[in-house]
Order: sequence, then structure tokens, then C-alpha cells
Amino acid sequence: MKEKQYDLEERLLDYAANIIRLVERLPDTRAGNHVAGQLLRCGTSPLPNHGEAQAAESRKDFVHKFSICLKELRESRRWLRLARRVPLVKLPTEFDPLLEETEALNKIFATSIRTAKRNVEDSSLTSNSTVRARGSGLPLNVER
Repeated sequence: MKEKQYDLEERLLDYAANIIRLVERLPDTRAGNHVAGQLLRCGTSPLPNHGEAQAAESRKDFVHKFSICLKELRESRRWLRLARRVPLVKLPTEFDPLLEETEALNKIFATSIRTAKRNVEDSSLTSNSTVRARGSGLPLNVER
């Protein structure tokens, strides 16, 4: 049996799709529409920003783009918590799986940023090392 390979892009694609599905179930009220719009923006943003990070022009650019992903995930967490608290759907527990995935993605990005920052510092010692996108193993085109 072949093990499933970890793919952050697929995970972010699933996350964005789940955000969209949830947003579509929010009520058509002033509060529901406001939260839906905010959550739609920040909850789908990590996917394309991760793509931008894979094409980073430098290690610092990679860290910056991953930092944007982390910022958007942190914002998503707050909107999800608010929508659950109100609650904006009949069963507030509907938010729990998305909140759990948000926390997991937050940890992945925070750890990746720490590692990448450490690599930026280490790159001054070795200038010919290859930078690889975490989870994909693909080399990044990076200028040092």
C-alpha cells in the first residue's frame, strides 16, 4: 500500500473549498454577509499566497509570502470563532473541523517560517545550497 504523500497545496485547496462551502451557508443578514465576505477573503487567501511563495525570488521573499499566509490564517481563526460564538449557523459545532484545520495550518506555517528564517541566516555561511518548498520537495528559484 502506498503512503499518502503530504501535499500542502492540496491541503490548502481543501481548506479554501471548505471555507467557501461554509460561507455559502451563512445567513443573508447584515452580520452574516459581513462575516462571509471577510472570511471568504482571508480563508481563501493562503492558497494563492502559498503558490506565490513557491515562486519566491529570494529566501526573504519566501518568508514574507509565508508570513502573509500565516496572517490570513490567524484572521480566519478569529472570524470563525466569532461566527461560532454568535452563532451564525444552527449548529455552531459546524465550525469545529475548520477551526481545528486552521490551528493545524497555523502551526505548519509558523514552523516553516521559523525554519526558513533560520535558513536565511545560515545562507550567509553557504551560498550554493538549494532551497526547497516544504511539502513539495520542489526547488525554488532563489537568488541570494
